[in-house]
Amino acid sequence: MTDYTVRIPVFEGPMDLLMHLIERDKIDIYDIPIADLTRQYLLYLDQMREFNMEITSAFLVMAATLLQIKSRMMLPKPEKEKAEGDPRFELVMRILEYRKFKQVSAVLGDMAEMEGRFVARAPMPLPVHHLPPGNMSLKQLVDAFRTVLAVKKELRIPKALVAPEAYSVQDKMEEILSLLMRHDGTIRFLEAFQSSARSALITTFLALLELIKRKAVRARQAGHFAELIISVRKEK
Repeated sequence: MTDYTVRIPVFEGPMDLLMHLIERDKIDIYDIPIADLTRQYLLYLDQMREFNMEITSAFLVMAATLLQIKSRMMLPKPEKEKAEGDPRFELVMRILEYRKFKQVSAVLGDMAEMEGRFVARAPMPLPVHHLPPGNMSLKQLVDAFRTVLAVKKELRIPKALVAPEAYSVQDKMEEILSLLMRHDGTIRFLEAFQSSARSALITTFLALLELIKRKAVRARQAGHFAELIISVRKEK
């Protein structure tokens, strides 16, 4: 004779057991056959006792609640109780709220499982690929460029009349070096930005950073709040 094992599901609480019974028997939540549901509920409690499964006070309170509702449904209703409405109403509201909770929990569980497939890493400091400009910080240089953008007023020309001009960093590097040669190797920071077009100003600034990176020029400041000076690097 082959032995077989009967397994009783483990429920998180009395509402979990009620939802199991309702879904198993396809019960209409809005018209619960309270007598049958109470019988099935008490049967499960007996099976749980038989298999030495712990029955908490919450399960017993729900059993008492079902028996109370059952008795109110079976006994003749005085006029006062008829005015109060269906005695199952409060239980139905609790079941509906619990079902919403279970649905949200299932969605969050799926999201947690999906997130668990990825491994996060703490942010790492990125290496700096540019050289600091002379005795100045890069932030000071960027702040100076913001001042240039604020001073320069871009002339707006209708696109239908003039096609936008393209600028390259390489061309702007050559322009800056040529300008330095014409001014004995030294110019003011603002003088490096000849155009008023925003795209040209940005390209010029990138060209200036590239020249500083290549140690072709340097940016310096005589003191706090002094004007920025761009000069050719003579030392190798």
